[in-house]
Amino acid sequence: MIKESLFYAKILLFGEYGIIEDSMGLSIPYNYYKGKLSFEADADEEFIRRSNEDLRKYHAYLKDLQVKGELQAELDLDHFELELNKGMHFNSSIPQGFGVGSSGALVAAIYNRYAQNKLEPKDNSARKEILQLKQLFAQMESFFHGKSSGMDPLICYLNIPILIKSKTDLDTVGLPAFDGAGKGAIFLLNTGNPGETQPLVNWFLDKLKQDGFRQMVKEQFVAYNDECIKSFLKGDYKPLFSSLKKLSKLALDNFKPMIPDLFHKLWQQGIETNAYYLKLCGSGGGGFILGFTPDLKKAEKYLKGYELEIIHRF
Repeated sequence: MIKESLFYAKILLFGEYGIIEDSMGLSIPYNYYKGKLSFEADADEEFIRRSNEDLRKYHAYLKDLQVKGELQAELDLDHFELELNKGMHFNSSIPQGFGVGSSGALVAAIYNRYAQNKLEPKDNSARKEILQLKQLFAQMESFFHGKSSGMDPLICYLNIPILIKSKTDLDTVGLPAFDGAGKGAIFLLNTGNPGETQPLVNWFLDKLKQDGFRQMVKEQFVAYNDECIKSFLKGDYKPLFSSLKKLSKLALDNFKPMIPDLFHKLWQQGIETNAYYLKLCGSGGGGFILGFTPDLKKAEKYLKGYELEIIHRF
């Protein structure tokens, strides 16, 4: 079930922000982007120098936790330091700040290389180990975002789709079959600029203190999100697009800071024409936006001039 030294990107198809309030989530590996720990001169010198420098900061963070007796993962940090001194870096094509798990892949790679008594769930029934890994990864990834669910590194490490039923209940799942000739598609729309996770998560947590916003998230956002997941996994596309339209509109009305200003009209156009529906990919604020369409050719006409990456056809 696990893995060579390459670690792939991930996409949270459903569950952004909602999983903070215990909604369902569905996260899948995305093998178009990948990263690996490397000693080779496989990137330009400046990139290698910066990457090594960043890894040293991360090592210092983990070492501090270990010295305090707080580090949950058993990591050989002396070996990590020795290899940093040999010029190790993380060579990755995963764009940072685009919502596709750049820090998750790095955390997975570090754990895979330096963990002692490594957890390697051998089959899909090893839920206890999967949850334990998620907890370890949440702490390890908190260096990058201030707070982490641990889901991104988990997906990158296991390289399989994971259904989040609740904070304490995860399951591996199969996805509806890819149909290369299918009219429908899920795609990534590139905003051209990275987003910052931590300020947006802080904004969301602050807004949750308002009764009206919290009620909207609990009663509408979570409900539409969960309906989307159930329909998608069944391959039942009519109710999927009905729920997606509601979810897309709710995000546009209530999550404006997460949607770059230049894309508000494009978002609204999808809702009005039913040609496509846009939703957040990760925390938003930039990076990629997720799109769903029942008819890719029609969507491409409306989105002419924008860079689309197709991730699933049906």
